[in-house]
Amino acid sequence: QMVLSEKVNQLMEWASKRSVIRMNGDKFRRLVKAPPRNYSVIVMFTALQPHRQCVVCKQADEEYQILANSWRYSSAFTNKIFFAMVDFDEGSDVFQMLNMNSAPTFINFPAKGKPKRGDTYELQVRGFAAEQLARWVADRTDVNIRVIRPPNYAGPLMLGLLLAVIGGLVYLRGSNLDFLYNKTGWAFAALCFVLAMTSGQMWNHIRGPPYAHKNPHTGQVNYIHGSSQAQFVAETHIVLLFNGGVTLGMVLLHEAATSDMDVGKRKILCIAGIGLVVMFFSWLLSIFRSKYHGYPYRYVTA
Repeated sequence: QMVLSEKVNQLMEWASKRSVIRMNGDKFRRLVKAPPRNYSVIVMFTALQPHRQCVVCKQADEEYQILANSWRYSSAFTNKIFFAMVDFDEGSDVFQMLNMNSAPTFINFPAKGKPKRGDTYELQVRGFAAEQLARWVADRTDVNIRVIRPPNYAGPLMLGLLLAVIGGLVYLRGSNLDFLYNKTGWAFAALCFVLAMTSGQMWNHIRGPPYAHKNPHTGQVNYIHGSSQAQFVAETHIVLLFNGGVTLGMVLLHEAATSDMDVGKRKILCIAGIGLVVMFFSWLLSIFRSKYHGYPYRYVTA
């Protein structure tokens, strides 16, 4: 059995080389499970090997690395808390010891006592964004970590490209700027923005939820989250598609009522518009019923 000073020195040595300490069964039992311990260990249980095909594990690992690096390279870094990882292929005995059958899972092993219910991170509710993990760590350990992300130049580059395209159009069509007053173009741009916002894209950006969830027992993939307090990225794409279908149906109905085309074509537009509204709105209600249990309304489908 290692004494406390040996444990701390060993962990500090590993942490100086790698922010997230990789552990197998032996290291986990000696440094995390066995007393004495005056430090907390945040452990990510995962399955990163390619043959496991755990896409969510890779996404969560990226955010976990950002959190651990933010702590390791901050001026407040101490030996009060360490970040570790147990991969299933390197520590399957740890998974069996903890009766764990899903990944990724985050657990805080506190400095004193055994993990309580709140020491298991609610991944499906909070998502795996580094900022959300940092709030949970602060709640469980009183260690506040300021998340520092690596610089991402994709946004500025896209903005620069957009400005360059707009500048090019203005330069090429300097004598004819009527296209800037095109109501259809501006309406389409505004509609795309509204559909993106109402589908939950901003929630995804803040919370960082997984794209979908695969049941480890049955292999079934769920694209709609069963709780009204959370969602998957795939779910927002589905809602975006359904809202777009309803909108297209309303546009066709408006065209059928106001256009100057012959009656036959207007009837076709009317029937198509009604069909789109009924079908996509019915599917939207189905999603609401699956998330808000007891939701009393339905349109066509259950």
